[in-house]
Amino acid sequence: NAGYGLVGAFEAMNQEQVQRQFDTNLFGAMHMTRAILPHFRQQQGGTIINISSLGGLISFPLNSVYLSTKWALEGFMESLQYELKPFNIRLKNIEPGVIKTAFNQAVEFAANPTYPRYAQVARANMEASMQKGDDPLVVAKKVWAAAHDRSWRLRYVTGGSAAFLYRLRRLLPHKVFTGMVAGQMEKGP
Repeated sequence: NAGYGLVGAFEAMNQEQVQRQFDTNLFGAMHMTRAILPHFRQQQGGTIINISSLGGLISFPLNSVYLSTKWALEGFMESLQYELKPFNIRLKNIEPGVIKTAFNQAVEFAANPTYPRYAQVARANMEASMQKGDDPLVVAKKVWAAAHDRSWRLRYVTGGSAAFLYRLRRLLPHKVFTGMVAGQMEKGP
């Protein structure tokens, strides 16, 4: 459940920041998974639950590096499920949308003078959306449900707005959906 958020224009991020983002959000989950697999194989079963993000299924402005770690985690777990099913090891990804937590206060914003107005507006809109997020209890309940779900279901989109956005993403043409996201994230303060 480790998470680190690096947000901003990709050009503004240095390699150390990008590496830290991947080390925490992707490689940390990979290392933990590798560490538990021998135990789960020995006991002939287990469940690995990751806290991913709706951002592992949908992209948003100024989140190119953060969301690439979530998309990579989603792909890693989706592929790994084939390898682990014969050992009765289930994989579960919890994909919360916007949740009211302190995560937003820990986000690192990479500033770039090339995009000052765009970044300022998108950041203000991101912060405003965090205030309207779901209660963290929805995530806890979803983790509990996933932990007790004996099915091979991989994805658990969590939160009312997340479920709605994910349905829209799957139903609407790409251009229409990304236009809607841009319209919300880029609207003036």
